[in-house]
Amino acid sequence: MTAFYNEFKSKNILKEYGLPTGEFALAKSKEEAVEIAEAYGYPLVMKIVSDQIIHKTEAKGIKLNVANKEEVEIYFDEIIQNGKEYNNEAVIDGIIISPMVAKGVEVIVGGLQDVQFGPVIMFGLGGVFVEIFKDVEFRMAPLTKQEAIALISSIKAYPMLTGFRGMEPVNIEALADVLVQTGNLINENRKIKEIDLNPVICFENKVQVLDASIGFKE
Repeated sequence: MTAFYNEFKSKNILKEYGLPTGEFALAKSKEEAVEIAEAYGYPLVMKIVSDQIIHKTEAKGIKLNVANKEEVEIYFDEIIQNGKEYNNEAVIDGIIISPMVAKGVEVIVGGLQDVQFGPVIMFGLGGVFVEIFKDVEFRMAPLTKQEAIALISSIKAYPMLTGFRGMEPVNIEALADVLVQTGNLINENRKIKEIDLNPVICFENKVQVLDASIGFKE
């Protein structure tokens, strides 16, 4: 059996290993949500936080481009209610709030404990590239920086990361650091069964983990 940590718990673990999670905070009440939102500024993302609700989109537990205090108050109640309707046995810890991030290139970084090979890192582009084309590659962990760069360059869609047809090239060095850090995390914590960083958004000057879940052996 695998028990999953919610996004808030998972991101706090990622921070300990130096992964770029960006700003985030947990609001356990509507008042806390407004206080956090006013401190961050708008627009914002609001997402449900529950160990029993991993697929937040299915639960209608995500609101993007939250524009003002009034929307924060409305969406806080709406997200909590949607979560209860999706799973009435779920323990809802609150709402995670983060600043909206500009559109970039989305990739997926994963980790798993393979029965034969031990800790393994997975990398691929997000969206249709992983869902339809299965364009992902794997390497054993831990990885060196050079091995991480080699893993990134091994996918078929690699040109999309290097400025294909006028697209903004992404920061390969920073992305490689994410792979190295994820490899260290799953290698040093063998009770972790899987790591899912999806998506990781990539820009020319930085990368950031937008969503994360970590599964542990029960």
